[in-house]
Amino acid sequence: MRFPSKAGLKRRGLAAAIAVQKGVGRARTSTSLRQAKWPVGSKVHLGCGPVHLDGWVNIDINKAVNPDVRVDLRFGFPAPPASVKFIFSEHVFEHFTLEAGSQLFADCFLALLPGGVMRIAMPDLRYLVDSYLGNWRDQAWLAEPAYDVIDTPAHMLNFALRSWEHLYIYDIEDLTLRLNQAGFKAVASRQWGKSQFPELTGLEQRSDSLLIVEATK
Repeated sequence: MRFPSKAGLKRRGLAAAIAVQKGVGRARTSTSLRQAKWPVGSKVHLGCGPVHLDGWVNIDINKAVNPDVRVDLRFGFPAPPASVKFIFSEHVFEHFTLEAGSQLFADCFLALLPGGVMRIAMPDLRYLVDSYLGNWRDQAWLAEPAYDVIDTPAHMLNFALRSWEHLYIYDIEDLTLRLNQAGFKAVASRQWGKSQFPELTGLEQRSDSLLIVEATK
């Protein structure tokens, strides 16, 4: 299904879902968002940044990246229950606290149709710890001149955990638990760019997306 143009979005009433302001109460925001019309079977790209996926609803808080829907996901997922077929996010959930991320997992579960799938790609805490204990310099991002100041394993690990506005880094065990707690019963590890679903194949853009799962409702 191809998602309508921005003009179409406005005609369908999705314009009501944009410009959510920081600090607005969660319940009020979620109610307002879910009053908007939303095509059943939608594909939703969370935290799209400058990467707009064709045929997807591209969501971001940053007005500068011109998302289809602009919203602060800490205050609710902008789709009614059982309306979304696929959800994709890359390097998004590590920018939420554990509590906010867990709530968003639950919101995504509620928004998915039965059998719907959420694909999550993010940094991997296990990889960072293994690097700290092993050859810590053997990481692609450390080859960039901006990180020449990083001079010890401890410096590397602290930087990776605390920088880029990271708030909570998952490993596969922890991510699976949080998704199970949100209602997802089937959580499977996936390889970069690969999926049994054509819609979820070849979506990753970042080589440091080392923890990838698909969670099925």
